[in-house]
Amino acid sequence: MVEPLEIRLKKRRASAKICLADHGLRASWLQEVVPLVADELAREPHLTGLAGHLAESVAGAALATISQLDLAHFPARNDEPEVDFVLTIGTKRIPLEVKYQRKIEPLADTEGLRRFIERSPNNAPFGLLVTQTDTDVVTDPRIVAMPLSSLLLLR
Repeated sequence: MVEPLEIRLKKRRASAKICLADHGLRASWLQEVVPLVADELAREPHLTGLAGHLAESVAGAALATISQLDLAHFPARNDEPEVDFVLTIGTKRIPLEVKYQRKIEPLADTEGLRRFIERSPNNAPFGLLVTQTDTDVVTDPRIVAMPLSSLLLLR
């Protein structure tokens, strides 16, 4: 369970995000196997959307196991887009967006990160964009793009 980031709010306005990443349970219970490896996913493009949701859960479950790391998600609010996860380390917040797709649109896919970074109360020095494969299409120096496999190696 990843709680929402509730900065300066008097009452809770969003529910927790559930991160389930047990591939064996998913395969046995739902009778489906969703590949996360780019080559295998390319052979089954109809599973791309589902793989994106699964990749987000895998990232959240892995980040939740890191001690001394406060993990939250930032739900969409009024004019602010959703950010998948927010890592809080000390007084700094690092937004993390999972875009597990073959092609990254530099402006559209980083909007949530950029808007979060630009708001000074968030105290975010940079953002992380988690992708399917290594990419260099993101030109904003405040956003670091990395594949999911590299994020999982950080643990």
